[in-house]
Amino acid sequence: MSKERNTFSGSLGFVLAAAGSAVGLGNIWRFPYLAARDGGGVFLLLYMLLAFTFGFTLLITEVAIGRRSHRGPLTAYRFFNRKWSFIGILSFFVPALIYPYYCAIGGWLLKYLVQYATLQGNATVDDAFFGSFISEVGSPIAYMIVFSAICFYVVLRGVEKGIEQFSRVVMPMLVLLVIFICIYSLFIEHTDPLTGETRTGMQGAAIFFIPDFEGMTLTRFLKIMMDACSQLFFSLSVAMGIMVAYGSYMKRSVNLGKAVDQIEIFDTLIAIFAGLMIIPAVYVFMGTEGMGAGPGLIFVALPKIFHSLGAFGHIIGIAFFLLALFAATTSAVSILEACVASVIDAFRWSRRKSVIVIQSVALVAAVVVCLGYNLLYFEYELPNGAKAQILDIFDYVSNNLLMPIISICTCLLFGWVVKPRLLVGEMRLNGYSFVRKRLYVILLRYVVPIILGILLLGAFGLY
Repeated sequence: MSKERNTFSGSLGFVLAAAGSAVGLGNIWRFPYLAARDGGGVFLLLYMLLAFTFGFTLLITEVAIGRRSHRGPLTAYRFFNRKWSFIGILSFFVPALIYPYYCAIGGWLLKYLVQYATLQGNATVDDAFFGSFISEVGSPIAYMIVFSAICFYVVLRGVEKGIEQFSRVVMPMLVLLVIFICIYSLFIEHTDPLTGETRTGMQGAAIFFIPDFEGMTLTRFLKIMMDACSQLFFSLSVAMGIMVAYGSYMKRSVNLGKAVDQIEIFDTLIAIFAGLMIIPAVYVFMGTEGMGAGPGLIFVALPKIFHSLGAFGHIIGIAFFLLALFAATTSAVSILEACVASVIDAFRWSRRKSVIVIQSVALVAAVVVCLGYNLLYFEYELPNGAKAQILDIFDYVSNNLLMPIISICTCLLFGWVVKPRLLVGEMRLNGYSFVRKRLYVILLRYVVPIILGILLLGAFGLY
């Protein structure tokens, strides 16, 4: 089985595919609204500190696990220690929970792209448009099916011909669109007709970059840190099984440490660009009040901004939602692949059978997520006090509970049971240097599990 395993063509193929997973919906949709809600600068500062410390630790660990074991996440941990195989089981359930609601969100993005492409973007300005759309029974499901069909086709084609080729085409387009919208957002200005105040994109950028600790409490700081940490899981695609799966497709000749550094830098830059793309525009047209729009930021707040730009707003709207759709697709493809890789290794199924079975089950779950806003609507109070529907519950269980638990257990396994030298040896394969070895070991054994343990307490509403 291992002899027939798919591989990326080389270092560039791996980096583009892994970056495509990392630079996905989490960066374009989730990062800006969290940064806006958490005051911009403080969130960005914490995110960057975490990204280059425990983000680097978790990312390089998971890729090394995959390449060393040559297995998908479900069976990779068993390769190192059978008693810790439960980590692989948890790592399978995370993408299995995330993929259905990513398909639902991908369907929403497709709907908005169609609205702007058919010159009907003005309809999205109405505050009730988004709620009315997701409350429908048939339309969200139809768009979700189209989006998931694209992901199905890419993953069915395999690693090199499907995922790698798709990433080679989409990633450059995604980067160009991000830079274009980012530059535009920085140089816009608007005078509020009610107050007469003129706000500029540069002022919005200052809010994003400059931390404001005035009135900051320890509880508030920890909550922002928890948001930054949870965003890191999505941004770097760690604790989802994705990087283990992609690592298992990496050739032994590739410099693992260098490849991971490239992913980390690329992801962080795109996250910053995404913030610069959205936060200044929201500030210019909606002031600081618009910064608290939350998850509905790109579906409710941004259409108002596009509308205020007149005819040019349609062009920007098409560009933005095309960008967001690209990002959602690269994320969803990698998440589906993590599930498929696990099933192929665990049950010795063919890729075709694995993709069809996983996709069929996920479609049913995605339909349930879509119906969670109409026929199956209910509100459930999460341990952190938030009101949740089905999508929110899927997100909370996977992101706030399972991901930190997986990462803590991974640190314990490779920091104390298996010992770090095994993975350090994987970094140094073919004589490559591993400059941050000492920092890596300290973070793996002590810092990362302690920080994640504290943040996990917050997920249970203990602070």
